[in-house]
Amino acid sequence: MAGRARTYGRGGPLVYLVALAVVALTLGPVLYGALGGFRSNEQLARDPAGLPDPWLLRNYEGVLGNPEFWRYALNSTVVALITTVVAVLAGVMAAYPLARYQFRFREPLFLVFVLGLLFPAAVAIVPLFILVTRDLQLGNTWWGIALPQAAFALPTTVVILRPFLMALPKEVEEAAMIDGASRIGIFWRMALPLSMPGLVTVGVLAFVASWNAYLLPLLLLQGDMRTLPLGVADYSTEHSADTAGVLAFTTIAMIPALMLFLAMQRRIVSGLQGAVKG
Repeated sequence: MAGRARTYGRGGPLVYLVALAVVALTLGPVLYGALGGFRSNEQLARDPAGLPDPWLLRNYEGVLGNPEFWRYALNSTVVALITTVVAVLAGVMAAYPLARYQFRFREPLFLVFVLGLLFPAAVAIVPLFILVTRDLQLGNTWWGIALPQAAFALPTTVVILRPFLMALPKEVEEAAMIDGASRIGIFWRMALPLSMPGLVTVGVLAFVASWNAYLLPLLLLQGDMRTLPLGVADYSTEHSADTAGVLAFTTIAMIPALMLFLAMQRRIVSGLQGAVKG
């Protein structure tokens, strides 16, 4: 029994079976789409679950050679970067006073951000459409879609960053003020560098959420301003008979967000752990 416990660690065989099932359900569609892009439509029709035989590159070459794909990718990249920068900067500036200052209604104000986690974007679609297109005159622009996405990312940003900022030693802050540092200087020179794991975490989460966003871009963007998720839908409609090409287009569209998430996964985990401990 002791040897078996050491083999499986703290979990038993059932835990590992459940974990393998979850991994299979998560990665299965991704692998199927990636491998399907290396096949022809005839291969998919003859054996939908088979491996490429032979392996074909023409589907991926066709997508990479499509100028519309690069236009969609440019729009997604710019919108995601604007969303990330605005969400992180606004979030850390909102989380800092909620973490370091004592004032009336501090906790109720923080509770507003917590409740924002429960507010679905679909509920505000119509008011957002009116506000962005009619009042702000930002319809069909990068800023018009990035600002609402940053607003929806703000609650998560504040909730994660506040514990990091609360954990900063007061003695260090007091010593900096004795040396003549202003509150703004302490914020930029001390608070931001020390909370970098949290900043990386919320930045990656905001970028990935913006990259995968579909509903808001669907209502606010048109024509050449459309992003990659909308491009996947358009490509699927225009090339409905070309299943292999659609799979290749979808796979390439997933790669940037997937690579960023995998590259930063350790920082994301450490950032979330720090938020929980705080």
